[in-house]
Amino acid sequence: MAREMTKTDDRLIVALDVPNALEGLALAQRIGDPVGFYKIGLGMLTGGGLALARELIDEMDKRIFLDMKFFDIANTVEAAVKGLANYGIDFLTVHGDPQVVRAAQTGKGGSDMKILAVTVLTSLDRGDLDQMMIAPGDLQDIVVERARRAMEAGADGVIASPHEAAMIRALPEAKGKLIVTPGVRPAGAATGDQKRIATPAKAIGDGADHIVVGRPIKSAPDPKAAAEAILAELP
Repeated sequence: MAREMTKTDDRLIVALDVPNALEGLALAQRIGDPVGFYKIGLGMLTGGGLALARELIDEMDKRIFLDMKFFDIANTVEAAVKGLANYGIDFLTVHGDPQVVRAAQTGKGGSDMKILAVTVLTSLDRGDLDQMMIAPGDLQDIVVERARRAMEAGADGVIASPHEAAMIRALPEAKGKLIVTPGVRPAGAATGDQKRIATPAKAIGDGADHIVVGRPIKSAPDPKAAAEAILAELP
């Protein structure tokens, strides 16, 4: 779906982690022109998330990152992605297992939507992986290997914490691929449930193409000013 892009620094993606589409639209309107790219996650799926995506794309000329983290058998993933392929969405997440990535790429067909593979969630550390019975080893090594396999399987890019961005960018398989980093916090901001974080400038400097920021903007007294301050930090 071709459309004129807003003249903003789209390296910043603001997470609309609010309960419903009305609150998401209100937040986007408060932020206004400085931000042209928004993330809509699974938490808003029953709150009108897809309707909000349409509104932001068609009425406000914004780009959309739909963070669904699909993980299922190949036929189901392919069908789900196919159903979203004509929404005008820019990014869609799936889990980084190669068979899931391949199914998502088949499902998107000829659309311009980018399939981004989730490596290891930024809220997890090695202790969490042990509880999940994930193979032993250094967490960063696991993230980088999952990223490599996902890109080899055809992912357009990966989701990874700022701690792994530089290592992933150095992979031969990462040439021409996107790296999107959640877990980004301005200096002095509360970490919340994130365990592997970095500042906006550090994440971009280490090879991320886009950073995702939610609570430090959403919870600020002036979300527009908070977004502008983060944009001013970017190199």
